[in-house]
Amino acid sequence: MTGQRLPDGFAVQVDRRVRVLGSGSVLLGGSPMRMLRLAPAAQSMIGNGRLEVRDAQSAQLARTLLDATVAHPRPPCGPSYRDVTVVIPVRDNLTGVQRLVHSLRGLAVVVVDDGSARPVQVEDFAGANCAVRVIHRPESGGPAAARNAGMALCETEFVVFLDSDVVPRRGWLEALLGHFCDPAVALVAPRIVGMPDADNLLARYEAVRSSLDLGQREAPVMPHGSVSYVPSAAMVGRTEALRSIGGFDEAMTCGEDVDLCWRLVEAGARLRYEPIALVSHDHRSDPGQWLRRKAFYGSSAGPLAQRHPGKVAPLVISGWALLSWLLLAIGGRLGVLGSLLCAAVAGGKVSRALRSPETGAREVALLTARSLGSAALQLCAAICRHYWPLALLGALLSPRMRRAVLIAAVIDGVADWLAHRSAGEDADEVRPVGIIAYLMIKRLDDLAYGAGLWESVVRGRTVAPLQPQIRF
Repeated sequence: MTGQRLPDGFAVQVDRRVRVLGSGSVLLGGSPMRMLRLAPAAQSMIGNGRLEVRDAQSAQLARTLLDATVAHPRPPCGPSYRDVTVVIPVRDNLTGVQRLVHSLRGLAVVVVDDGSARPVQVEDFAGANCAVRVIHRPESGGPAAARNAGMALCETEFVVFLDSDVVPRRGWLEALLGHFCDPAVALVAPRIVGMPDADNLLARYEAVRSSLDLGQREAPVMPHGSVSYVPSAAMVGRTEALRSIGGFDEAMTCGEDVDLCWRLVEAGARLRYEPIALVSHDHRSDPGQWLRRKAFYGSSAGPLAQRHPGKVAPLVISGWALLSWLLLAIGGRLGVLGSLLCAAVAGGKVSRALRSPETGAREVALLTARSLGSAALQLCAAICRHYWPLALLGALLSPRMRRAVLIAAVIDGVADWLAHRSAGEDADEVRPVGIIAYLMIKRLDDLAYGAGLWESVVRGRTVAPLQPQIRF
């Protein structure tokens, strides 16, 4: 799959956050950040930041830019909706699945009833303008098994998975199918947003901070990237590519979508996140259900860490940046001096990595500051989310640790509020959540997720989900 050529007419656009240095000879950016040196011929092909595939040479350059994560695809067209089958797993949510099916005009649909108390029938979809087939599983095997059962009936090139509590917005499918012009792309997912009419406090928080909403920026999907996975609540895949890796792992009751994405990446496939395509989700707003769902998400960390070693690390951080902040937290003259020394070493590593006539002291200082800032935010988030039981114990035993945990909680909460307060603007008019309420709900979010994570650690007898990746 990785060697397939991009078709003529396919275009890529350099990400606007990528720094162009040396009059276009160097591109600095991507996730993780890297430096790309461009030959004169490549510079002339990119021009104003857009490259259209016209021959083998431009196709290879476009592929390089995409794989370096410094550019995004701009496909000219896509497959037809006639090449798609929609698979909907459902259990005891007749109202939701009826609402969803009636929104899927003209599509072939397979509804998989996963052991509902009142089995779903074809007659329940009378009046829907699409071809509906219903299959029944006598006992619930979970959403992974239900999706696999539906996919087994697909005769189309592409399969769409939609959960029964979502409703796609106008133009969603066209925006996703276009990515399959790239023959290496095996899976694409939309942005998942809240229902427009939800307005209690938890629903407003979920509208800007849902675990299913991966943000406003398009991205490739890969472990440790800006988008590391996409949720199976809404995704489109090549049927054969999914079958070739065995579909969803039916042994997983949570995190099966993460596992699917990472197995596809390991097989050499490309995956994309496309936020222009919007799918509404009926977010949980009952406090008890919401907390249980957050803990449920956290419980996937143990099984995922065992299946994909190193990919579930709570921190992926520069060792020198980590030491710099830890020494600063210790305090005192020696702590501050050691912190500055470690920061200088981190800057030196950045300088050596970017050694080039096109990069000057300004770029090195900027990237060093960005690295240190990113490390600080990662540390604060991990203390409050993944390591909160240890942080709580430390805070009970040490006044200095208590201050550090309090500072981390405030920094993490404020930074997260600033990053997400406008997240709903592209989808809906969402009444904003005030910073105090946001911080309180965010702390509950992290406590619940962390509790689920630690439960998976104890149950699985593994500390793998807690092991950071420290890179010197």
